[in-house]
Amino acid sequence: MKILLTNDDGIESRGIVALADALSQEHEVWIVAPDRERSGSSHSITLKEPTRIRKVSDRIFACGGTPADCVILSLLGIVPVSIDMIISGLNLGPNLGTDIIYSGTAAAARQGALMGKPSIAASINAYSEPFNFEPAVNFIRNNIDKFAEMWTNDHFLNINFPNEGKGGMRVRVTFPALRIYKDRLVRFTAPNGDIYCFLGGEKPQSRIEEGSDSYTLAGGDVSLSPILIHPTNHSIEEKYRSANFRIG
Repeated sequence: MKILLTNDDGIESRGIVALADALSQEHEVWIVAPDRERSGSSHSITLKEPTRIRKVSDRIFACGGTPADCVILSLLGIVPVSIDMIISGLNLGPNLGTDIIYSGTAAAARQGALMGKPSIAASINAYSEPFNFEPAVNFIRNNIDKFAEMWTNDHFLNINFPNEGKGGMRVRVTFPALRIYKDRLVRFTAPNGDIYCFLGGEKPQSRIEEGSDSYTLAGGDVSLSPILIHPTNHSIEEKYRSANFRIG
């Protein structure tokens, strides 16, 4: 299988290196990843300026754009072969629930699915050392053919792995939890009066619901969430159809 790897942590991230090393044993692996960290870039794409692509080595390219850019440019010709599957990750830190709105990791997988390729976003539940990549890369390597067979063009997979990798770990099909963000504005004023703003605050928490990705990951199991790529409004349109809207 010909696999494209990307991420939002940057091309030198240990997560993408671990995944590439494992998958290269049986597959043709290409890497097109951001040349620097692009966490939180969501589904941003570059439209008004060129995007630089730098060849690092055979089948490895650093991209000056976003994770979504990496996928678009790869499939439009930067990668000179037809890609069979796209994997975004392994991301350092989980992407749970509404995180997938902001996540560049998830956006890359979403873009792959939009362009007709089986796509996976994969994250590990740790932000700092020690990272236990082995259970995650083994799971992906052992099930990659199954993912390709099961894929349909209406979704991508968002998979979150516990970092502990305990014995008896199970795989649960989950739904995205509601995340609770406690953002805080941190700002500094320069001598010339310009204000520099940073986003701070505590790590987000989740509303704990049985069957959700957060609940499953907290229990030490693997969370696998199929995510629809088409925006849906879950029948709330009926509420608006019954409203008496006026023009003028």
